Amino acid sequence: MVIGKIIGNVWATRKDESLNGLKFMIAQLDNSEKIVVCDYIGAGIGDMVLITRGSGARQVLESQDIPIDAITIGIIDGFEDGE
Repeated sequence: MVIGKIIGNVWATRKDESLNGLKFMIAQLDNSEKIVVCDYIGAGIGDMVLITRGSGARQVLESQDIPIDAITIGIIDGFEDGE
């Protein structure tokens, strides 16, 4: 899992049929990388979220046939860095 901040929305009218009905957003990771995530939990712009990537993302949707590699799995209320 990684932590990211939702910074925008993505709209795609033409896409693989298996993606119909899914919501996509842009998340910025700690290393400033921006990725597209499937929003599974109703996150909004400005939310800090937990993101899982790779095959774990497909497992959340219970399908190995959906072409996604990142999905939100939690909205962070707070955390302590310890540094």
